Amino acid sequence: MPTDRTETAAVAESELDALADHIRSASSTVTLTGAGVSTASGIPSFRGEDGLWDRFDPMAFHRRRFDADPEGFWRDRVSLREAIDGDRDPEPNAAHRALVDLEAAGHLDAVVTQNVDGLHGDAGSERVLELHGTNRRVVCDDCGERADATPVFERAATDEVPPRCPCGGVYKPDVVLFGESLPEETLSEAQRLTRECDLLLAVGSSLSVRPASLLPKLAVDAGGRLVVLNFDPTERDELADLAVRSDVTAVLPAVVDRL
Repeated sequence: MPTDRTETAAVAESELDALADHIRSASSTVTLTGAGVSTASGIPSFRGEDGLWDRFDPMAFHRRRFDADPEGFWRDRVSLREAIDGDRDPEPNAAHRALVDLEAAGHLDAVVTQNVDGLHGDAGSERVLELHGTNRRVVCDDCGERADATPVFERAATDEVPPRCPCGGVYKPDVVLFGESLPEETLSEAQRLTRECDLLLAVGSSLSVRPASLLPKLAVDAGGRLVVLNFDPTERDELADLAVRSDVTAVLPAVVDRL
């Protein structure tokens, strides 16, 4: 496939037109989003320069740690949550809202996201598949009961560690920990949508974390097109019909205006 790349933050009008044409001509479009969509809302990324994994040991949040040392796991998890949220109250940004506009206009079938912040839903996206779960909830590791995460984290922050479900089981953040598989039903649906779409629009993701990073190849192998919108190069650019290097919060609204 021919690939068109921009190497600077500035995007030519012709590139915006090309991106709009890709979306306009597709009868089915699915978007895969990553951390680059959330950073503009003040949410720090985990990977890359100054990422959270430079400050925290990822293995402190491994499933084995949760099983062997739930108290230590929860103390570190409270610290991680404080680093993510800080004094911020993150809100959807222009990229989130642009995806809502695309969906409302019939140009977008679903959002598949690697993010766990819930901002796509807050913005108003109707069909969101959260591959890695959500930090808005916790789940009991024994009975499976789910609960709002905020009061549980508040309990853990005041030394109720590990926090427990009324059944006596230990609560776990309702996200995919290292060492855990993605939710089978969610992943299966994401793969189905990817195989069946005409266009996969990968936005704000380095496309380096499996299994989400396999979705672009799945789309292309099934005959679909791939468009990548990310500030930095990704590991799937060679598969893309179009790869745009710019701020997603600027490009997506501009594309919506063209549609």
